Amino acid sequence: MSANPPPTLSPATMVPHETQAAVALFPLRPEDRLRLALRRLDEAVADQSDATAGLRAAIGDLSTTMARLGQSVSGYRSALDSTAAEIERALASSRTLKATAERMAV
Repeated sequence: MSANPPPTLSPATMVPHETQAAVALFPLRPEDRLRLALRRLDEAVADQSDATAGLRAAIGDLSTTMARLGQSVSGYRSALDSTAAEIERALASSRTLKATAERMAV
């Protein structure tokens, strides 16, 4: 069993040679670093703007859905109220019928 030797390091970067190709170069001049930072800031602001637009659209959809839910609950409540009224009328009729049946049975 022989152990693999550790990767050799490049003196300039102190990064293993096999990973050097995957490392992104960072600009050396301050102007280039500033340009890169500004470009990335612009991208981040654009991404944030897209996310904000998506959030506003989702809030609009939620508002519409909640309005429809409110209408549905209102309709359900109205249906329950009318059903309760019908039940009360049916109970009153059944009491009247029961009283009539008791008088006839005597």
